[in-house]
Amino acid sequence: MTPVNHAVSSPRVVNIEDLRVLAQRRLPKPVFDYLDGGAEAEFTLTENCRAFRDVFFRPRGAVGIVDCDLKTRVLGHELSFPAMLAPVGYSRLMHPGGEVAAARAAGLAGTGYILSTISGHKLEDVKAASRGPVWYQLYLLGGREAAEGALDRARRAGFSALVITVDTPVAGMRERDPRNGMKELLGPSLLAKIPYVPNILAHPGWLASFLLDGGVPKLENIVRPGKGSMELIDVATALSQAVVTWEDLRWIRGVWSGPIVVKGLLTGDDARRAADEGAAAVVVSNHGGRQLDSVSPSLRALPEVITAVNGQVEVLMDGGVRRGSDIVKAICLGARAVLIGRAYAYGLAAAGQSGVTRAIEILRCDVERTLRLLGCPSIRDLDRSYISSRNGWRSSKDTTCEEPSDTT
Repeated sequence: MTPVNHAVSSPRVVNIEDLRVLAQRRLPKPVFDYLDGGAEAEFTLTENCRAFRDVFFRPRGAVGIVDCDLKTRVLGHELSFPAMLAPVGYSRLMHPGGEVAAARAAGLAGTGYILSTISGHKLEDVKAASRGPVWYQLYLLGGREAAEGALDRARRAGFSALVITVDTPVAGMRERDPRNGMKELLGPSLLAKIPYVPNILAHPGWLASFLLDGGVPKLENIVRPGKGSMELIDVATALSQAVVTWEDLRWIRGVWSGPIVVKGLLTGDDARRAADEGAAAVVVSNHGGRQLDSVSPSLRALPEVITAVNGQVEVLMDGGVRRGSDIVKAICLGARAVLIGRAYAYGLAAAGQSGVTRAIEILRCDVERTLRLLGCPSIRDLDRSYISSRNGWRSSKDTTCEEPSDTT
């Protein structure tokens, strides 16, 4: 078990926002804003969270629940509650434990972890750290040959599923990053870092751990033949040369024998196409509002995808989840489970593995309390009868999740 870290225990930390505040205090501005920010005007980033406020609960009264069952199954894996840890790039910049610490916390909590290609720790070490299911999220950085090498390593290490992210033909314009000197922080030029040094020096705890960890890590899982591991600074340029197409998905099916999850879909048409191409699951996602701004919040896109796939594949979602009640709302709308990203990354940045553990604990307790207050005994019993919504939310086959559009 993870030792209790009083810095993230109650009453100092009672919700995810408390972890966010601690992360902001510990991290220098370029690293925190990389984690916290979104694309352009951050409209979608804001709407991802706000969308949950448009969904209201319809609890059953006078229901006594002895045992509340939070378990669910995703791609054959039993999870302790319906949430997995999403892939978060640059995690080792947030805390030296990075992906290893997050995977270990997920496993101890009985849930799964998804490792980003943009990882500072070797995938073998991440898998070894977790007792739960671990999936690998693939970008075609470094080309197909580098990707084949990573997939072979992932298969041999025991990764049980492959996640293909399809919404990154280029990196989104995250306006906080150039203002804060994120590129300069990661780059080799000491002269370019000078304007940002005062802010970095104002966070001595982070700076000490960063330097003791060896500074900017390489991307240990993108090994290019004859060139070695990719430098972290190369990612933005490399993304524009690593677009994933449906043809690539067919190629990937030929080199990966396990389940494939397609992440980054917001329309029913794309979800059906993914199912037709052999995906076992899809993730309704707008990349946490970090790619194309002004797209639909993930929760609003979820009903269309659920209707489109019609049970052909499992449907997950991410984006804006900050409370266990958010998770319950997504399940009521048809998701099998959610992926949480910033919610646990704030914990990682604040206190390493113990911070991730605390984030998971908060969300899991929130989910159980919400179910008990709803009068619902288990996750599998949740459906749209437990919610209503405003602004005409519904799928083409279900009208129970709707109230008049002028409801306030």
